[in-house]
Amino acid sequence: MFKLNPLISMLLISVTYSASSFALTPEEKGRQIAVEADKRDLGFGDTKSSMTMVLKNQYGEETKRDMHSKTLEQADDGDKSLIVFDSPQDVKGTAFLSFTHQVGTDDQWLFLPALKRVKRISSSNKSGPFMGSEFAYEDISSQEVEKYTYKYLKDETFDGRAHFVIERDPVDPKSGYSKQVVWLDKDEYRAWKIDYFDRKGDKLKTLNISDYNKYLNQYWRANLWVMHNHQTGKSTELQYADFQFSNGLTNRDFTKNSLKRAR
Repeated sequence: MFKLNPLISMLLISVTYSASSFALTPEEKGRQIAVEADKRDLGFGDTKSSMTMVLKNQYGEETKRDMHSKTLEQADDGDKSLIVFDSPQDVKGTAFLSFTHQVGTDDQWLFLPALKRVKRISSSNKSGPFMGSEFAYEDISSQEVEKYTYKYLKDETFDGRAHFVIERDPVDPKSGYSKQVVWLDKDEYRAWKIDYFDRKGDKLKTLNISDYNKYLNQYWRANLWVMHNHQTGKSTELQYADFQFSNGLTNRDFTKNSLKRAR
C-alpha cells in the first residue's frame, strides 16, 4: 500500500488546519457581504429623482400618486432623505423627512398640509404603513449595516444571475420584522429580492427590485420596486425616474422647517 512520507503528512495536516481556521462562519460571511454591498455605494453625495407610487388592492384596483425625492449622504451617519407628494390633490404637499442613523432609532417626520403641522413618527410606529402603502416607515430609511445582525444562507441562481442569499435580523426590538432574507448578485452586490417575516416568523412581504441603471460609472439605482403583501394580497409599486446626482444639496435642504415649504 502506498504511504505518504511522515513529514509530508504533517505538512498536509498543518495546511488543512490553517485553512479551516481562516474559514468564515455564516455570521461573519453574511456581515462581510453586507459590508461590501454598502461600501460599493459610498461617495454618491446627493441624488434627486421622481417617483410614481401605484397602490393595488387585493382586487387589482389601482391608485396612483406622483412624488419627488432627494437624498443627502452623510459622512459619519445614515442618509437624510425627503419625499414630497405632488398629486393627486388629496395628498399634494404631504412631505416625509427621514434622518437615518447608523446606530439607534431613526428620526422621521411627516408634514400633513391639511393640518398644517409636522408630525413626528414615533419609534413604535416605524412598522406602520407609509401613506397607506405596503412599504413600512422603516423600509423607507436607508438600510445601514449596523441595524442588523447577519447570516449567510446559501448561493442561488435565478434570472440568469448568481446570488448570495443572506439573512439579516433587525437589532431594533420595535422593528415590525423578525428577519429579512436578501438576494444580492455576486457581480455588483445589488439587492434583487427581499423576503420580510413578521414578528411571529411568518412570511409577510416580498420586495422585488429590478431595472437597474448605472450612474457616474459606479452607482446602481433601480427603477422598479414592487412590494407584495402575502397576508393581505395588496401590493405597492414604486417607479423611479430621472435620477440626478451632484445637485449641491446641503443639510439646510433637510430640516423640519423645510417640510412645510417643500414643493
